Amino acid sequence: MVKIKHLSNGITVVFETMPYLRSASFGVWVKVGSVNENKSNNGIAHVIEHMLFKGTKNRNTKQMADDMARIGGNINAYTSKECTSYYATILSEHLPLAIDILSDMFQNSLIDEKDLKKEKSVIIEEIDMYEDSPEDLAHEMLQKKIWKDHPLGYIISGTKQNIRNISREQILDFMDTYYVGDNIIISVAGRFDEDEIYTLLEEKFGSIKQRNQVLMENIDKPKYHKVIYTKNKDIEQVHCNIAFDCISYLSDQRYVLTVFNSIFGGSINSRLFQIIRENSGLTYSIYSYGSSFRHAGLFHIYAAMNPSQTDTVFKKIYQIIEDIKKNGINSDELEMAKEQIKTDFILGSESAKSRMNSNGKSVINRGYVLPLDDIVAGIEAVTLDDIKEFANKYLDFNNMSISIVGNIKDSSTFIPKEFLTLTPV
Repeated sequence: MVKIKHLSNGITVVFETMPYLRSASFGVWVKVGSVNENKSNNGIAHVIEHMLFKGTKNRNTKQMADDMARIGGNINAYTSKECTSYYATILSEHLPLAIDILSDMFQNSLIDEKDLKKEKSVIIEEIDMYEDSPEDLAHEMLQKKIWKDHPLGYIISGTKQNIRNISREQILDFMDTYYVGDNIIISVAGRFDEDEIYTLLEEKFGSIKQRNQVLMENIDKPKYHKVIYTKNKDIEQVHCNIAFDCISYLSDQRYVLTVFNSIFGGSINSRLFQIIRENSGLTYSIYSYGSSFRHAGLFHIYAAMNPSQTDTVFKKIYQIIEDIKKNGINSDELEMAKEQIKTDFILGSESAKSRMNSNGKSVINRGYVLPLDDIVAGIEAVTLDDIKEFANKYLDFNNMSISIVGNIKDSSTFIPKEFLTLTPV
């Protein structure tokens, strides 16, 4: 059973007890990411995520690593465009220590100048790693160009120059603004005593400042820009990412997107995979996915192939889209997709980590926990007409963007005819 409570300083706490387990998962979510940054400090949310692991007033870096090892070493974090998450999955008896470590990180991190300098080098290496990945580059740069100057288009890791320039004072100011009670959600799932853990959370997190007026600001809805991005890279394959303007995660059509994606390119029996990879052998990797945010979203198609196959792959992608838009799908495809999705959701819900993650995301995105039965009902309600209408509304070739990364001597030979009037950026 899921319960939502609040600490004295406004922090929202989501509990889901699963007494049949011997583990627990604990996550602290902060509603801040790259979308809350500006051009000069882009990357700072990600820097903070790194720095909170670099020692506190109570633990130096080695002591922190040792304490993490004592509970299995399963404390980690990530930064996204709209939130930052710190989490641990441990045996139930280690939950109090995990809470103590994370609360210490949140309230007592030193943000030491020497450690900051070293960690900047690590982050720059991470940026280089992503730039060396054509798949990541094709995705990240396409979103950056589509959202243009809006913060939703910022690269989460920031730019190298920004990382070098970010100061300790900027980090402390940013944390003072966003790492506050009204902006934090704690999610706990697994085997634990709810009253004991609530008391411990109040003790460990209750002294965090409740609010900051800066949080009252509204982030403007981003505008979709139709673009093409090309990057010449000396590699064997061409990596392409196609994107269409799509829905936010708050949309009533989110279940339609989930089912459509499974049928179109999100599974091994999808049309993209079966027609282009299995039947034609044109590419090893091809799939589709949605990337949805609070105020916007995109539907992506990714493919990596030999340059000589590019034209054929694009034509087949167009044919698959046009066929669904014209003829829809059949009932067998719909039912198989629904069963796959329901199975994934239900099996995924049977671990403490997945429940902690799902509950935390649901509260941070919607303000409440979306029951599993409601999700299943939403999937079941999707119809054949819904899929056809979705494809016709959102997979619009006249509003399609694309990124191409690879050994491109003449980029025009890789660009579909719909884009020949556009200037690459």
